[in-house]
Amino acid sequence: MAASVFDSQIYGALFKPGELGRLFTDTAETRAMLLVEGALAKAQGDLGIIPLESAQAIGRAVVEVALDPAALLKPTGQNGVPVPGLVAAFREEMQAPEHAQYLHWGATSQDIMDTALMLRLRQALTLIEDDLQSAVAALAKLARSHANLPMPARTYGQHATPTSFGAVAAAWGAPLLDLLEELPALRKSCILISLSGAAGTSGALGPRSAEIRAAMAKALSLGDPERSWHSDRGPLLRLADWMVRVNATLGKLGEDCIALTQSGIGELSLGGAGASSTMPQKQNPVAPSALVALAHQGSGLLTALQGSALQQNQRDGAAWFTEWMCLPQIVLGAGSAARLARDLCTGLTPQEAAMRRALESGFGMIHAEALSFALTEILPRPDAQAAVKRLCREAQEKGCELLELAERDFPDLSLAAVFDPLQQMGSAPAEALRFAQKTEDLSLG
Repeated sequence: MAASVFDSQIYGALFKPGELGRLFTDTAETRAMLLVEGALAKAQGDLGIIPLESAQAIGRAVVEVALDPAALLKPTGQNGVPVPGLVAAFREEMQAPEHAQYLHWGATSQDIMDTALMLRLRQALTLIEDDLQSAVAALAKLARSHANLPMPARTYGQHATPTSFGAVAAAWGAPLLDLLEELPALRKSCILISLSGAAGTSGALGPRSAEIRAAMAKALSLGDPERSWHSDRGPLLRLADWMVRVNATLGKLGEDCIALTQSGIGELSLGGAGASSTMPQKQNPVAPSALVALAHQGSGLLTALQGSALQQNQRDGAAWFTEWMCLPQIVLGAGSAARLARDLCTGLTPQEAAMRRALESGFGMIHAEALSFALTEILPRPDAQAAVKRLCREAQEKGCELLELAERDFPDLSLAAVFDPLQQMGSAPAEALRFAQKTEDLSLG
């Protein structure tokens, strides 16, 4: 089995991060680091920190030079970071030592690597956002179309009271809307440049370090933190937390889809499922299962990543290495889940006949709560509850309908509405329509 399912030739179509996968390759990282070095040189050249001619030469070389990531293997093993090898290889490729000497002027490896990471995380957020928007739009259509389609709500795996499929779809989509609405503030507070020098003091960058950082941030369209965050991994942790909550929300969707497609329930069609190697009748809920697995993975990785925030002094190699191992997998997991959900949600179809059969099964006891409240017209609430419990036991023992027993014992009450699922869905239809309208108002539907 491949070390990562996301770039596996066997499993890559099951856990498919799409375009996002290309952001976390050695080539993409090398390219991003070179872009950061070019932006640093340009900012310093414009401010007169390094010769403008040298800054321009570095800027041209950044566009023209293509470094082989394999060339960084040995120096990274020696130095613990790829930037010294990158700088050495780039200077050699430039073949202009009088200009190349100004490359990486006053910066440290972490400045380059963290900023390069932010460039790729910014793109990753956009890709995840696009897929989530598509998933939410599909769920909003289901919510509106099926706002009044009754089905059993289940708690602890058992029938509870009637709800609507539209409300179920809304319950899947509403947390995704919340996550999408967090993104503007998250981008503003967390997608940041890093430029603080060897120990976070900007000592080698000189007295104009803040100007350099601001100019560089503007050139790269990143936020300026106005401080060092070398040992403060809060921005990355907040981004990772958001992505893991994406996974958790979509994992809930996956769990529900698995449950609703179970044999004996069959209230949902996935529009495409997996075949068994030996059982021809099987249509396995593959995508929902992948969503659940990705949620488990993200949760575990976030725990490890949070531990890496305990950094010693101004920089901690072990904590930083842990981040390298965990964060890309978290991002790819969120991207894969969003892509799976986008495709899954467009194919979901409620099975109305199965929902109707489920509502009619169980001797009508799904309406027990409604009956207990109806009986409060003639009985105190505790007595009404006790009466319904007694009738439910009798229905189970005799195999007869709860409605028949209620009409027998309380002939003066009109109970038709009590046992009508269309009139017992409470706020479910309204919640479905409210979600659909909000999605449409945001131009997602």
